[in-house]
Amino acid sequence: MEEERLVDPTESNDDKPTENALRPKKIEDYIGQDKIKENINITVQAAQKRGEPIEHMLLYGAPGLGKTTLAHIIANEMGANIRVTSGPAIEKSGDLAAILTNLSDGDILFIDEIHRLHKTIEEILYPAMEDNVLDIIIGKGPSARTLRIDLPKISIIGATTKVSLLSAPLRDRFGVIHHLNFYEHADIEKIIKRNSGILNTSLDESSAIEIARRSRRTPRIANRLLKRVRDYCEVKSDGTINKENCFSAFEMLEVDEHGLDWIDRKILETIIDKFDGGPVGLNTIAATTGEDVSTVEDVYEPYLMQLGFIDRSPRGRIVTDIAYRHLGKKRLK
Repeated sequence: MEEERLVDPTESNDDKPTENALRPKKIEDYIGQDKIKENINITVQAAQKRGEPIEHMLLYGAPGLGKTTLAHIIANEMGANIRVTSGPAIEKSGDLAAILTNLSDGDILFIDEIHRLHKTIEEILYPAMEDNVLDIIIGKGPSARTLRIDLPKISIIGATTKVSLLSAPLRDRFGVIHHLNFYEHADIEKIIKRNSGILNTSLDESSAIEIARRSRRTPRIANRLLKRVRDYCEVKSDGTINKENCFSAFEMLEVDEHGLDWIDRKILETIIDKFDGGPVGLNTIAATTGEDVSTVEDVYEPYLMQLGFIDRSPRGRIVTDIAYRHLGKKRLK
C-alpha cells in the first residue's frame, strides 16, 4: 500500500523535521519508560565517574517508541559526539571500517536496524566491540594476511525492532540491553501536551485524551496525529484544538477511538461480511483486500490482535465479539 497511513509507527520522510524538533535532549525531559530511564541514568553516571565510555547498549522494541531519541539523549548526557548510521546503509566491510576509523575516543556509534547488518560485517564489528581493534584481511587465498588497526575507545548503541533476527554472537557483545514497551495512556497525554507547547498550539485536556486514545500507545503516532489535528484546526477554526474540532478532524482522517484507520476496518469487515467472521486463511484475506500477505501479517494484524479484535486459530483468523461490537455488527451464526 503506497498511501501513507497516519497510524503507521514506522518513520516517514515527513516525520523527520518535526521529530527532530520535538525530540527531548535530556533524560529528565524524556517521558515514559521510567525503569529504562533509571537504568540508563545509572549506566551514564557510573561511566562518567570512571571516566570511561558507556558499555555497548542494545535498544529493542516496536517502531516509534523512542530508541533513536534515547541514543541521542545518552550522547548528550555523556557529552559525546554521536555518529548515526543503519544496518542497510553499511553495504561493505570498507564502509564500516571508514566509519570506525573516523571516530574519536568517547564517541558513540548508533546503528539503527542493526539486525540487518550483513554477517561478514558483523564479524568485523566483534573485535571492534571487544578489543577496540579493527581486523582487515588484505589479499585473497594463501597470500591473504590480516592487518590489525587500533581503534579509539568508542561505544556502540544498536537499535532493532526484531531482536530475534540478531545473531547470538552479536547480541552477547552488548553489555546493556533494554526492551522499550508500549507507553501508558497517561504518558502519551503528557507527551502530547509537551509537544503542543513546542508547536505553539493551544490544546485542552479532553483533546489530549482523544489524541492519546488513537495513538496506539506510540509517541511517533501521537505526534503525527497532533500535527494533523493542528492543521485541521488552523484551517477550519482559530487554530485552537478543542474536543469538538478534534472529533471533526479524526472523522475526516478516518481514525476511530481505538486508533483503527480505514484499512484496519476494511480487513475486519471483509472477514465479517464475506466469511461470516472466519475462520479464514491469511492468503485469502490478503487476496480479498488487495494487500500483500506479509503486510497483512506484519503491519495490520499485530495491532488488531493486541486489541483482541482478531484471534488466530489452526484454521485461520477469526473476528472476535469485541470487534463486532466496535463495528456495530451482529454475528449471523
